[in-house]
Amino acid sequence: MARSLADSLAWVAVGTDLFSEAMGAVDEAYMNESSTLPGWTRAHVVAHVTGNARGLINLVTWARTGVETPMYSSAEQRIADIEAGAALPAPEQRDQFKQSSADLALAFEGLSDAGWTAEVRTIQGRTLPASEIPWLRAREVMIHAVDLDGGVGFDRMPEDFVVALTDDIVQRRSSMDGHPAVVLEAPEHRWVIGSEDDAVVVAGTPSQIAAYLSGRGPLGPELPAWL
Repeated sequence: MARSLADSLAWVAVGTDLFSEAMGAVDEAYMNESSTLPGWTRAHVVAHVTGNARGLINLVTWARTGVETPMYSSAEQRIADIEAGAALPAPEQRDQFKQSSADLALAFEGLSDAGWTAEVRTIQGRTLPASEIPWLRAREVMIHAVDLDGGVGFDRMPEDFVVALTDDIVQRRSSMDGHPAVVLEAPEHRWVIGSEDDAVVVAGTPSQIAAYLSGRGPLGPELPAWL
């Protein structure tokens, strides 16, 4: 489905609330327990999402000023910042997430129509218009809200976001060499990765399919990582 800038900005707000809810559902004593991501605690997830907001603010600054402002100074510094953030007391981790999210929302509000069309570059080296930055953030807060294991699942996400996310992942997976062929079927929706002749058919709700494709739900055969 087509998604607009307005859609993405609205999804950022919903995802931020869901992440805050999941974060608030985790008792302080359990912030250093394992998240659903291998090798990361819940505190690591919070630190990562906080750092993502700050990195995206840098991209918004780039779009607004025309001065190249990378998301992170280096990959090594990004990892060090996550480790440092994860070591903070839980109340401070929560406060930093809330503040960074508010700062990013303010940065979005300050971007002009021309700024939204300016091109920036992500940490993966992808060049894209600034209008894609809110989509990157929506994806981040929605998916990682699930990774906190605080009671938020894909079924809590707006269905239009879930469909857009599935479109996005299917497009990415379709460009991967040697990816298994899969047909994904949901009520009123259908996606195909690879050749239908050799495909495994996987059926479920849109939220179940999005969870499966993002590596967070056992609906069909195991798939390689998509990011």
